[in-house]
Amino acid sequence: MELIPEFKLDYWTLLFVLLCLWASIQLFYTLHFYARWAFYKKKNANAQVHYPPVSVIIAARNESDNLYENLPHILCQDYPDFEVIVVNNQSIDDSNWILIAFARQFPRLKVVELSKSPHLRPGKKLPITLAIKAAKHEHFVLTDADCKPASSSWLKDMMAAGSSQQELIIGYSPFSKQKGFLNRLVRYDNTWMAASSNAYALGNFPYKANGRNMAYSKQLFQKTNGFKNHYAIIPGDDDLFLNDAIRYTKPALCADTSAFVHAHAPKTWNAWLRQKAKHHATAARYSFIKRLLLGIYPTSVVLLWISFVALLFNKAFLPLSGGIFLCTLVIKWWLQGRSLNKLGEKKLGLFFPFWDLLHSILMPVIYYISERQKYYRW
Repeated sequence: MELIPEFKLDYWTLLFVLLCLWASIQLFYTLHFYARWAFYKKKNANAQVHYPPVSVIIAARNESDNLYENLPHILCQDYPDFEVIVVNNQSIDDSNWILIAFARQFPRLKVVELSKSPHLRPGKKLPITLAIKAAKHEHFVLTDADCKPASSSWLKDMMAAGSSQQELIIGYSPFSKQKGFLNRLVRYDNTWMAASSNAYALGNFPYKANGRNMAYSKQLFQKTNGFKNHYAIIPGDDDLFLNDAIRYTKPALCADTSAFVHAHAPKTWNAWLRQKAKHHATAARYSFIKRLLLGIYPTSVVLLWISFVALLFNKAFLPLSGGIFLCTLVIKWWLQGRSLNKLGEKKLGLFFPFWDLLHSILMPVIYYISERQKYYRW
């Protein structure tokens, strides 16, 4: 069997050329973007850090159980000067009583009540705006009521990641590990989006942040006119804000595991689809070049596999096409698996080729389904 086949103007040669094209695209993404995150190291780790006063902002609606469980871990952070502002947005559960009790115990807790009204839009943009107006500090760290910091140094690690030239900090929020295929899929999707957003940010194409763990300054919020440019879209208080903010600042990444903020994973397909519908609604507002970059990757993953499987039926092309495919797969497995490992998902990284292909196939299907879901419910 010859290693180099005879190239002709036929179907098999065209298929081989396409396989080379998809492999080249995959290697470009892997080496240009994901390798940056795979080998990312925190800069100036030993430098002396100034910790500015911080206002932690939480927009909560009917989150009494989560507030009771998680709020103490936020209020007891090891940080020189901070306050915690909880906007109780039209809650009808026991959130108000729990917040009153915590406010008596923790003087740094400030509660903003937003009364129930049919005229108020759902979503977090109005509550966050009200919290920023009520904040006494110039720097904000945002999270959700169902989130629990991984350590008492969460605020320190987040603020240490930024600088005067980086007024926006992107943190990470992993989902809780549970049994079942859905939980592994949800965790992979969440981790993959975080690894991708970090990789693209390091490649000068930041496109996404997570409202469960991010920080920015009041000055930056004012420069972008808050959420004015996308207020009509209910989600987007994180990634659409980031896409406005990058005109004025370069985002910083916080990669410390002690700065992770753990959240509950969606437990049902419907809950996950509602969450994905919010992401798709905001992704439609990304710039054309970013949507193109995000769309080419999963398409090339699927087409690479299809091309390789088709070429298995031609013995002449099998050695060369198999070598190109395996080389591409190994490089991706190494660098992109390492990218997942940095976010605490080593087991998912071990089976990266499977999840990579499955995720690339499922996302268009989920997009089609979630387009028909109502994403405007809090």
